[in-house]
Amino acid sequence: MHYEECFGCGELDSGLHLKSTVGEQAHVHSQFTVTEAHQGAPGLAHGGLLACAFDEALGATVGNLLRKPAVTGKLETDFVRPVPVGSTLFITARLDGVAGRKIYASAEGHLGAEDGPVAVRARALFVEVGFEHFTTHGDPNALDKFRRTHDRPRGDWDINP
Repeated sequence: MHYEECFGCGELDSGLHLKSTVGEQAHVHSQFTVTEAHQGAPGLAHGGLLACAFDEALGATVGNLLRKPAVTGKLETDFVRPVPVGSTLFITARLDGVAGRKIYASAEGHLGAEDGPVAVRARALFVEVGFEHFTTHGDPNALDKFRRTHDRPRGDWDINP
């Protein structure tokens, strides 16, 4: 978790509660369990919410492997099969390349187990940014709360740990 109020990985009641760990071969593994609050069609995960989960998993990959602040520039998702409420997606993500400030990453989400059927694939372009991106565009109250919570000098904040 990089920020306790992050919708993707934080502790918000309405959030995704996505958990990520770095594994072998520089892959990042994330898990996301679909709840009734995540429905689109009856009994199935909402596609936009699945895209959000992949944005979080891919962002965690960039943050954990490169340790640089970056923001999503483009996210592309392929929905291969329905994802039922109550199921868990096992997302495996990797870095595909870096070109200047551009960072490319991709992921697959397996249904029910790490070797389960692929339900979603995603590719993303992230753009490395300086911390001023967040201070210029972010809510000053949220940034202040983040700083107090982490109790670190301003120059040492981890936006994407």
